[in-house]
Amino acid sequence: MKIMHITIELVVGFFFLFIIVKFVGRKIINQISPFTFIAAIVLGELLGNALYDHDIGVSYIIYSMMVWAGLLLSVEYLSQKFLKFRGVVEGKPSALIKNGIVNREELRKNRMNINQLQSLLRQSETFSIREVAFCYLEANGSISILKKSKYQKTTQEDYKLPSKGVYVPVTIIRDGEVLWDEIKDLGFDESWLKSQLIAQNITSYKEIFIAEWLQDDGLFIQEFTKIT
Repeated sequence: MKIMHITIELVVGFFFLFIIVKFVGRKIINQISPFTFIAAIVLGELLGNALYDHDIGVSYIIYSMMVWAGLLLSVEYLSQKFLKFRGVVEGKPSALIKNGIVNREELRKNRMNINQLQSLLRQSETFSIREVAFCYLEANGSISILKKSKYQKTTQEDYKLPSKGVYVPVTIIRDGEVLWDEIKDLGFDESWLKSQLIAQNITSYKEIFIAEWLQDDGLFIQEFTKIT
């Protein structure tokens, strides 16, 4: 009897889950907002707990999933109908970089630091902040990037250019702190760094939010005074 009972619950749960996803849409699968992420987790928990609790019958599974589906559909309807409600439920993208300048205030609001921003950029095949014109943190935690025109993708075949070496940008100053290990790995020293900073009219490391070195492209610096 237990096997038959579990089989019936699994079949019912499977079909109800399929129907809910079909009606609610692909957003719950892609989890494109914090709300849909939570909705997907709770939906799975409702079904899982019901299946493995012997005191709960098929009627409970049907009822709980129908109520949850009704709530999801209601939220979806209100989101499509009212713009303000949509903003509350889905959230809005945050501009982490504007016109090539890192927005520290937006980083703070989203509880991010420069290391995490660089990690997200690298995951999006962007290895240097200097390449970015605009960067938005989407509601689901992913980022959208618009590169500066000279860094937008072109092929060497388009210009019939010879192949060049590929280099990875190295962060040498972050949040006013010099990363001496990185500088040594590059084969440079403190005097070299000072000369580079003086050339850009910078007198102290503490003035620098981030500095990157890229072979063949030089030193990219963003100061605290130039970020929002």
